[in-house]
Amino acid sequence: MVNSDTQMKPLPKVVDFSNTAIAFEHKSDKELRWTSLLFRLMNKAWLVRIGGSFGLWLHKAGINIFNPIVRATIFKHFCGGISLQDSTEAISHLYAYGTQTVLDYGAEGKAKEEDFDRTLEENLKAIRYASTSEGVTVISSKITALASEEVLEKFQTGQLSSKEELEAFSRVQDRIDRLCQAAMQHGVAVYIDAEETWMQNTIDHLVKIMMERYNKEKIVVYHTYQLYRKDKLESLKADHKEALEKGYILGAKLVRGAYMEKERNRAKAKNYPSPIQETQADTNRDYNDAIRYCVDNYETIALCNASHNQESNMLQAELIAAKGLPPKHDHLYFCQLYGMSDNITFNLARAGYNVAKYVPYGPVKDVLPYLIRRARENSAVTGEMSRELSLIVTEMKRREMK
Repeated sequence: MVNSDTQMKPLPKVVDFSNTAIAFEHKSDKELRWTSLLFRLMNKAWLVRIGGSFGLWLHKAGINIFNPIVRATIFKHFCGGISLQDSTEAISHLYAYGTQTVLDYGAEGKAKEEDFDRTLEENLKAIRYASTSEGVTVISSKITALASEEVLEKFQTGQLSSKEELEAFSRVQDRIDRLCQAAMQHGVAVYIDAEETWMQNTIDHLVKIMMERYNKEKIVVYHTYQLYRKDKLESLKADHKEALEKGYILGAKLVRGAYMEKERNRAKAKNYPSPIQETQADTNRDYNDAIRYCVDNYETIALCNASHNQESNMLQAELIAAKGLPPKHDHLYFCQLYGMSDNITFNLARAGYNVAKYVPYGPVKDVLPYLIRRARENSAVTGEMSRELSLIVTEMKRREMK
């Protein structure tokens, strides 16, 4: 049950997200100027729209002639490297500034069994690496990188019928179990990403099985809750109740969500109520209520607040301080994407909190869809982009005046 005391009393200010000296301490003057240029280009919606569409067309056609340019620009900013080994410099750099890494093998959009097996092997390799690295305690995985979307959708609608489909779903279960079992054996945690509503119930089913199996003694498996969905705050509470009844720790990674327009368009086309919140304020309300619920139940819920929203990050930091909890409690984490919101990440790290960067890696051709999404999201959310640019400019001016 949520403790109303944390909602009523004024909370102590514990971190300053406007401190650009700390936010960009890890960047040289040259790197800061380069970052400023990149963000200014991404702020041009027409450029991102045309470049993104052209890039996806080339990607689908298997044409990779621009990959060297992509690698030297947007890839360099948002990804750790083309391989796990290539990402070690980024991992070490983050750790030097008190920040953990969440490793994410960025390949997606695969459809063949051999591709799913290859992704699993990459995830297992990341787990083995994490077990030997102080800077990595978590990896992230998408079930759609381990399974056919068609099989996931058919399971959700009860339409798995043929022997081939049933065998395919059995292989999905085996891959996910191998992933989570390896994580437990190596002392590493796994974030399982959320997906679209038409396959999310299947993912819910699979992840709950894994949490019940591997979260008995400590946190290993995290589920992801997209709070832009109208039903996810109540789902979080119901899943927590189920976890208490079955005797395991609930892993909850909170995000706002990634498929808003896609979900609304599909709901309209198929004539069913949209699962997405009516307003941004509704999403923010549920997101912050979810943070309060998780912090109030921190002993039985392991929370990762995966947000670029300053208010939500400040809320969690303040709640931790108000309750007198250790800032580095194993069940209380923050996370932002590599290349974004450094003012949040590094100021939280300096204030002593558990914070990580979500670091994708993989061949440029495989992570291109991820990169295009980052550019599009940044150009669409002008307020967030303006905040990023404003902070960079502020720091550049501060350094000039020294």
